[in-house]
Amino acid sequence: MQTKNRRCRKFPKIKLIKRQEMWTLTAQGWAIAIASIAYLIFFTITHVHSFLAVTSPIKSAEVLVVEGWLPDYAIQQALTEFKNGSYSLVITTGGSIEKGIYLSEYKNFAEVSAATFKKLGLESEKVVAVPTPVVIKDRSYASAAEFNRWLSDSNLKLQSINVFSLDVHTRRSWLLFKKLLSPNNIKVGAIAAKTQDYDPNKWWDYSQGVRTIIDEGIAYIYARFLNWKS
Repeated sequence: MQTKNRRCRKFPKIKLIKRQEMWTLTAQGWAIAIASIAYLIFFTITHVHSFLAVTSPIKSAEVLVVEGWLPDYAIQQALTEFKNGSYSLVITTGGSIEKGIYLSEYKNFAEVSAATFKKLGLESEKVVAVPTPVVIKDRSYASAAEFNRWLSDSNLKLQSINVFSLDVHTRRSWLLFKKLLSPNNIKVGAIAAKTQDYDPNKWWDYSQGVRTIIDEGIAYIYARFLNWKS
């Protein structure tokens, strides 16, 4: 009887594979998919620079905010913008200088850029340096936040400003300044200085262009969708 019961016991069957139906692309479908991906890549390559290096100024802006870490040629472009606009004041921002601080009388980029404007002929009373406190991350946000605090403590009653940055960094700076100043009903425009490091129309032909586009593209996505304090 026991032997019979043992025979009746059946071990479960183990199946490692199974047959199932699945949808797949036809030859025409693959051709269209590949063509669409290729077009998307081409469109991104040819338009990403103009997207990041945005120039969308407010014509009636009262103050030009210049990021202090800009190279000298960009400061010259900012001075031209100031003279051609209806601005009454230039505000320079920026954190501590990372090299040469023991040799320079200026300890941060805001002061260096303000002194550069004066050296180029701009009246002292039209330039104000707003240094950024020392931070190890979110430096662009810290500069915008410090400007916002300075503006709150000042007697200025602004309706609009233009942020002057360099090339493809401009989109991210514009985003951060708008986030911080919009609650105060201050309109923010953006102006991108033209870079001399590579040809913007053929940035993919330059190692500096490729590195800059990739770095700023990732940084903007991070600031826009993950953490705008960057």
